[in-house]
Amino acid sequence: MNKVLCILAVTLLLQGCITKVVTLPVKVAYKTTKGVVKGTTAVVGAVIPDGDDKKD
Repeated sequence: MNKVLCILAVTLLLQGCITKVVTLPVKVAYKTTKGVVKGTTAVVGAVIPDGDDKKD
């Protein structure tokens, strides 16, 4: 019974650490992907310069 309570207590106490370890790679991947998409958009805009002009 004591082992079960210890495991439960440790799980609850380390929950913040586990969340940090799991979410950090997700944040890095998101920021990397965001940068790649912005770079791709800039390249497409350079290749097709008249693609975003509005007609008057």
